[in-house]
Amino acid sequence: MSGRRQGRVPSWRRLSLRMRLILLGTLGLSVGLAAGGAALVTILGHAVQRGIDAEAVDTANDVAALVSAGALPEVVPVTGGHTAQVIDARHRVLAASIGADRLVPLLNPAQLDAVRSGDRLTLDASRIGETGSLRVVAVSVRYAGTPDGTPVTVVVARPTAEALRNVATLRDALLVTYPLLVAVLAALGWRVAGAVLRPVESLRVGAERITGTDGDERLPVPPSRDEVHRLATTLNDMIDRLSTARNRQRAFVADAAHELRSPLAAIRTQLEIAERLDEPAPVDDLLADVARLTRLVDDLLLLARTDGGGVIVRPAPVDLRELLENVAERHATARVPVLVDGEPEAEPVVALVDPFLLHRVVANLLDNAVRHAAGRVRLAVAEEGTGADRHVLLMVTDDGPGIPAADRARVFQRFTRLDEARSRDRGGGGSGLGLAIVGELVRLHGGRVRLRDAGPGLRVEVLLPWSESPVRGSGSPDPRR
Repeated sequence: MSGRRQGRVPSWRRLSLRMRLILLGTLGLSVGLAAGGAALVTILGHAVQRGIDAEAVDTANDVAALVSAGALPEVVPVTGGHTAQVIDARHRVLAASIGADRLVPLLNPAQLDAVRSGDRLTLDASRIGETGSLRVVAVSVRYAGTPDGTPVTVVVARPTAEALRNVATLRDALLVTYPLLVAVLAALGWRVAGAVLRPVESLRVGAERITGTDGDERLPVPPSRDEVHRLATTLNDMIDRLSTARNRQRAFVADAAHELRSPLAAIRTQLEIAERLDEPAPVDDLLADVARLTRLVDDLLLLARTDGGGVIVRPAPVDLRELLENVAERHATARVPVLVDGEPEAEPVVALVDPFLLHRVVANLLDNAVRHAAGRVRLAVAEEGTGADRHVLLMVTDDGPGIPAADRARVFQRFTRLDEARSRDRGGGGSGLGLAIVGELVRLHGGRVRLRDAGPGLRVEVLLPWSESPVRGSGSPDPRR
């Protein structure tokens, strides 16, 4: 039961991307508009209130100027709906404006003390027969109409209902238009999101139609130069890479089947002939075919492991001159002499490589050179470059017919044989995998292979990482492989 609960998809994620975008956008828009509307109403209310206070203070100052000049009339002159009283120290009303109480002060003693200290009071407007609230300010001044200049207080009140009515109207208008505006923007966002996601839906439909049987299948690319266009281009590039890999795999399987069929057919033919003639099978020929078949299977397995990332490079400092001498000794019985340039006691040339994999590289290059050489094969190693560009150059040179410049990139492809190699003379020829294996293993080391004219013949140059660490050994074929 708990596993079923964990596997349930939340209702939010069941919605379409378009719907989730609209809900998120609408929610954010609603919160933003609500916050903006509330802030607008609040700021406008404070501004109106400050304006009311400023007008009341100006009126109080005008009345205070009359009191200070001793020209206080019985009826205090005010405008703009203000109500004014002049109150002495004993809390008596000395003068008042029209409509104001001439006997009872507007404020009690405590409130009067508060406004004298500079506070602004908000009272019920029913005190002056109005509705809503009342804003009250006060100014203290000495009354010049008395012999001793008795201090008095000018109290001015202003009803706020009329001034705040505009704020209430704005608030009501926002409450009415706010939902309509959100609805209109949500509908517009729905249309815009649909238009934006339409190319994505086209990509989905195009991907649904791709079956892998047609090599020219592609996803539709929108004309716009946006993220969806780049996504479609990237996906088409990925499809091209997958198609190339698939075609390469198919060609590899077909070529492997063809190469394996030839020695198997030769073995079967020899066995059938021996059976019909009731004679012993030609063991030497069978062993040669089996050896060739074994080498082919080993090469195929190695290439399959390199494609699948199964070949792990374990780099170590290796003296390449010593490695070349070891490989040359193994080819001492080759049909042409194999020579290693340089003195045996010369300084080591150290490269940071996997000794077992590099042994396979040199052996493949040497097999290929011996097969095509006319008189001899030479091996050499040297250092090139300085600083960060320093590397080791391993060279295998033969005096054979060479390889035309137009075919030098093609020979590193699998099962590639030039016309001369297809003759399979001089001991059986090759399978067309030797240089392909060399290219893959050198690539895994971070190096590269170059083919150059040797005049006559061909020189294969392998560039490998240089190492300044002490030599740990030249290595031999890895028994684990």
